[in-house]
Amino acid sequence: MRLATLNDSTRDGRLVMVSPDGATCAPAPVATLQQAMENWAALAPKFAAIDDYPEVIDPAQVLAPLPRAWQWLDGSAFQSHGDLMDAVLGITKPKTDLPLMYQGMSDTFLAPLSDARFPSEELGIDFEGELGVIVDAVPMGTNAADAMDHIKLIVQINDWSLRTLAGPEMKTGFGWVGAKPACGMAPFAVTPDELGDAWADGRVGLDLLVDWNGQRFGAANGAAMGFGFHELVAHAACTRDLVAGTVIGSGTVSNANFREIGSSCIAERRGIEVLDQGEAKTAFMAFGDTVRMEAVDASGCAPFGTLHQKVVRA
Repeated sequence: MRLATLNDSTRDGRLVMVSPDGATCAPAPVATLQQAMENWAALAPKFAAIDDYPEVIDPAQVLAPLPRAWQWLDGSAFQSHGDLMDAVLGITKPKTDLPLMYQGMSDTFLAPLSDARFPSEELGIDFEGELGVIVDAVPMGTNAADAMDHIKLIVQINDWSLRTLAGPEMKTGFGWVGAKPACGMAPFAVTPDELGDAWADGRVGLDLLVDWNGQRFGAANGAAMGFGFHELVAHAACTRDLVAGTVIGSGTVSNANFREIGSSCIAERRGIEVLDQGEAKTAFMAFGDTVRMEAVDASGCAPFGTLHQKVVRA
């Protein structure tokens, strides 16, 4: 099933169940997605019983599926991206078998068609195409196998980044704040079964199509994660209970053949230019630029819908 949140002038919006074609919807048996996550076991049969979708969806009224969350934990699960960025930034990380993860801003997830506001173009404005999961309550110490059952919804994310701030903040060893503003989310959160064979081993085997100002920029596939989402959830729950509604991201979707298929963020493209040509030539985003993201299967179906955002001056 697919869920969406519509703008009803409240902070958390109104949860709806979305029709198979994504055009219409029905009222959900609970007011918000956060409430659904907190009561998933009891509500799932009620969601499944909905088969009539009387309301036409106005894309302009669609918010992020979860407009704000108690917790947003973002990983870096694509090895090709991590290795490239470390080489370009001159960062040597200690060897570890554990996933990389940081805790980011969770009090706002931008609507899929909303403008992204930034104070200056000099901050190195960059998009980052990601995938993510939303879990129900996960007890501390949950292992990866059991974590799979806690993944209730899958989402598509644009993790906005300010690259001028990112390098210096990373080198402090204390994490990001200024470099990581609010993320955007595509319209629909989907249950794993909605993806069919594209959901396997805790990974989303869809091509994430990224267009910058109407031109194809990347088409990396999400199946290349070095750690599956179940492993990211287990890592996050090592020393804490995860509250229902926690969002966990994959990090920038990237494939080893990025020179052929493109990238999901500008920083990766610039990193390739540094390695191949000695310097970065592609500029970061300017005010008025747009980015469009859509994860698609082999038939061109986009289960999460389309995210299309414009960069504007704050």
